[in-house]
Amino acid sequence: MSNMVQVVIDRVHVSLMSPQRVILLRQVDTEKYLPIWVGPYEAEAISVALQEIEMARPLTHDLLKNIINIFGARVLRVEIIALRENIFFGNIVTELNGEIINIDSRPSDAIAIAVRAHVPILVDPAVMDSASISEEKDIRDEIPPNEDLASVDEERLSIFEDFFSQLEEDDDKTDENPEADPDPST
Repeated sequence: MSNMVQVVIDRVHVSLMSPQRVILLRQVDTEKYLPIWVGPYEAEAISVALQEIEMARPLTHDLLKNIINIFGARVLRVEIIALRENIFFGNIVTELNGEIINIDSRPSDAIAIAVRAHVPILVDPAVMDSASISEEKDIRDEIPPNEDLASVDEERLSIFEDFFSQLEEDDDKTDENPEADPDPST
């Protein structure tokens, strides 16, 4: 665990053109981002927990967290441990009677549990190196103090413009080939 990189959820990107969503994880204290494709239900589960919306009945991820707790275990952290053939692999790391138990999980489900359990999300450095995107330079550093942020060229405001444009292009390709699965990781 000591060499793992801590990340936080920066945003959940929703496209009206595709059922897939992208969770952007930002490395703590940097502008390095890890985009992870997730399904709409997992994205909704993450968003609901982030917004601390009370549901009348427990959702699946609430149920899983409750079961872990009822059996006397506790969630310590979640980890994104590998990326193989464009598929992310994760663990929900729990502790029971002093024993560490790794529960194999899709990263989307692990993140949904992390938000509910208020535990850290960690990423293997090799995964960050191979799949992350970075901000070139903070645009606010280039704006004169009296200039309105809205007047700055919008193209320069979004470090993700090319990334999200690519997502829309991928959506169009998927629409042309409905058999294709754009998100084999969830």
